[in-house]
Amino acid sequence: MFNNFLRTNKFAMWFLTVVRIYLGFEWMKAGWGKITGGFDAGGYLAGAIAKSAGDNPAVQGWWAAFLEHVALPGVDIFNILVPYGEFLVGLGLILGTFTTFAALMGLVMNAAFLFSGTVSTNAQMLLLEVLIVVAAANAGKIGLDYYVLPYLRGLFNHKKAVTKIEAPVGKPHLKVKHGA
Repeated sequence: MFNNFLRTNKFAMWFLTVVRIYLGFEWMKAGWGKITGGFDAGGYLAGAIAKSAGDNPAVQGWWAAFLEHVALPGVDIFNILVPYGEFLVGLGLILGTFTTFAALMGLVMNAAFLFSGTVSTNAQMLLLEVLIVVAAANAGKIGLDYYVLPYLRGLFNHKKAVTKIEAPVGKPHLKVKHGA
């Protein structure tokens, strides 16, 4: 019932637009700050790995292993992915373009930050992103998705359109004689 409300209700559509723009601004601001301020994830990753030790670790061992063996060695890639990912998620949410995908990517980043022991606004943002993902297209109706999604559906569905030729009701099919 709540799922249907989020996906079809006009009030939900307006509420989700406000939520979407708020989240978009937060993501875009965070990404732009990293793009223009010189971002290096190395210290953050090392700090998250350190939080996996001790009596009450804030970071689970499996996540710390991923950070230590994948993220930290690939920090140069993460130094590009994180700021531009944040900025693009923000842009998508503000414009309402590929809204569900943008919210899903924001959700993934917020989950990664939470796994890394950073609470901040990540839990709140993650919950709001879940609402947008569940709402699907209704979250982007007041945005460019209103135009983009039907265009893409038409673009990809034109091959599926099959023209059926049927005989008029009550009329038999005509038979063609060859060689007569």
